[in-house]
Amino acid sequence: MTMETRSITPRMTRDPLELVPELAEVSAALFKATGNRTVPRTTISLVQLRAGQIVANTYLTVLHTGFLRKAGESEERITAVSSWQDAPYFTAAERAALALVEGVLQPSVHGERVSDEVYAEASRQYDDKALATLMMAIGQVNFFIAIALIAKPVPGRSFSDPWA
Repeated sequence: MTMETRSITPRMTRDPLELVPELAEVSAALFKATGNRTVPRTTISLVQLRAGQIVANTYLTVLHTGFLRKAGESEERITAVSSWQDAPYFTAAERAALALVEGVLQPSVHGERVSDEVYAEASRQYDDKALATLMMAIGQVNFFIAIALIAKPVPGRSFSDPWA
């Protein structure tokens, strides 16, 4: 069996945050705000990796996988993010965070995207400041989802590393 490789061409060759410096300032402020240490950076990266997987965006998936590897996360945990519900590798707090991002990004046939049960579990795992931080981290990745889906950056070759 042979594997076909596909050449991917980004739609934009320049980082949108370079083109609109005001957005770069907003982005930097979001990274600073979500780095307030109320939610571990690893948890935020797990959430952002899951977001990239949900929207099927290779750039975000590769980017956040790289962040987790740099942070020393095991391949088992990184690989299991896509099936976290039945994986033994995640804490209750990480599970609550992953459920929140799924609630935001996946349509629900049962009504609200973020159910009262999902919110209640997240509020049991995080105090108000940490929960607000987690909500901002989910909003932050949505900011980048729009850029990634529209601009089609190429993993490893496009745009800057915000955590560098």
